[in-house]
Amino acid sequence: MKRKIVEIDEAKCTGCGLCVNACHEGAIAMVDGKAKLVKDDYCDGMGDCLPECPAGAIKIVEREAAAYDEKAVQERKMAKMQEHMKAEGPALRSISEGGCPGKAMRQFNHSTGSTAAQAPGTAVSQSQLAQWPCQIRLVPVKAPFFQGAKLLIAADCTAYAYAAFHQEFMRGKVTIVGCPKLDPVDYSEKLTEILRENDIKSVTIVRMEVPCCGGLEMAAKNALQTSGKFIPWQVVTLSLDGRIIDS
Repeated sequence: MKRKIVEIDEAKCTGCGLCVNACHEGAIAMVDGKAKLVKDDYCDGMGDCLPECPAGAIKIVEREAAAYDEKAVQERKMAKMQEHMKAEGPALRSISEGGCPGKAMRQFNHSTGSTAAQAPGTAVSQSQLAQWPCQIRLVPVKAPFFQGAKLLIAADCTAYAYAAFHQEFMRGKVTIVGCPKLDPVDYSEKLTEILRENDIKSVTIVRMEVPCCGGLEMAAKNALQTSGKFIPWQVVTLSLDGRIIDS
């Protein structure tokens, strides 16, 4: 297929390696002191690496290339994370398995009106976060706040892109968030357990229009299918400039 993909000019490359760190998919690696595109189907063509290259050696071109393979990228990231955990030892494993102090569970009861101080002529919106933690990796599988809940599964960036996110999406829901591009895990299993072990009334998935958010949508849909329950659900897609483009 013909699609947009990264192209690296080896003659211009200085070997600084900044593009390798910027590429969350692991599509770029250092080979003999130069940056190389290691596999076409690891590159999503979004160009996160471009602004990091001080030599201007990277550009986006349109050519025949294998389709971006989100599943292969996630498997590669998972393998790299497992290698990293082995190298770092028990301390890192303890945090990744739930030892993080930020995992302490809390439930919030928001009043209908805001009590926050505000200047004349300004509006202050109250947070609609119903519980803590909210990261998919940290949230417990079974928790009191899940019982009878309307569940919002949101990509990390959505709350920044959509100005009224708390009021229009989070209000009255339990919110859990994640990013399949940054987290080297498949959320499907965790989400399936959450749906299976709790009385979830509905599921709303909010994602960005970028391809990597497809991993979150796919994981949520897989969880809905394998949970063994019939739960009403919907997907809302946001544009990069904060508009609802599909729901």
